[in-house]
Amino acid sequence: MTRIILWGATCWLSALAAAGQAAEPELTAAQVVDKNVAARGGLEAWRKVQTMAWMGHVEIGNAAGSRMAFVLEMKRPDKTRFEIRAQSQKFVRMYDGTHGWKLRPTRSGTPDLEPYSADEAAFARDAQSLDGPLVDYQAKGVHVELEGMDEVDGRKAYRLRVGLPSGATHHVWIDAHTYLDVKSDREAHNAFGMKGTVWMRYRDYRTVNGLQIPFLIESGAAAGKTTDKMVIETAFVNPPLKDWMFGRPSVPGRHRTIAVAAGAPVVAPRPAWPGKPTMRERPSSSQAFQSSAGHAQ
Repeated sequence: MTRIILWGATCWLSALAAAGQAAEPELTAAQVVDKNVAARGGLEAWRKVQTMAWMGHVEIGNAAGSRMAFVLEMKRPDKTRFEIRAQSQKFVRMYDGTHGWKLRPTRSGTPDLEPYSADEAAFARDAQSLDGPLVDYQAKGVHVELEGMDEVDGRKAYRLRVGLPSGATHHVWIDAHTYLDVKSDREAHNAFGMKGTVWMRYRDYRTVNGLQIPFLIESGAAAGKTTDKMVIETAFVNPPLKDWMFGRPSVPGRHRTIAVAAGAPVVAPRPAWPGKPTMRERPSSSQAFQSSAGHAQ
């Protein structure tokens, strides 16, 4: 009799648990995206952002103690300019929305200018770095599917399959509690042309002008053990950025280059961005890494 009672109680409790699980609403892909955009500041707030600039430093995982200062400038729809300083030398990558160039120093003192490779140009077209693929995804021609849920750093996250207009596919993980991006991955080719998966982790979110921006972005390859870090120290929303800053620069002594505009300097002077961004809820270093405990953007 006791066994029958215990068996009956177990079945009853199991039924209640199952009923509770069934009562929990399941979100669709569109609902996850809506919650993500809302958590990041809202659709209307992001639509008002026409330019953005990040300043900070990069830490290379396979070079101990390597810290390089960077400035990343972005302008709608797809313009980017990434400038990095290493050992008193400046490296610049520019993309005007259609074409990209790499400007780097040489031993002769004359900067070397090269166009983006096909893979680099394809990645730049798909990057959508200012607000990512999920903000206004339908207007961008992006297709989103909800594949399931995973654990990322010990927390539940929705796994979204993101199909870009180019045909490329990314995966994005959205935290099931905060609804902020915590991870993404994509296929890429290395310097030897070999295909592999690279990932990015997004941490240390801070409020800048009402927008949630990750101030730490870690990246690495699925098959590798090293992790690179982009540490944002200051972020500006809607700084004045001119279109020619993202175009092909003129390089003295190289006849094959074309000046972007008459009188345009080789390296643009840094714009005098008015004021500093408003930051609230800035966590301490220990708080910033709580969600990444146990992990080797």
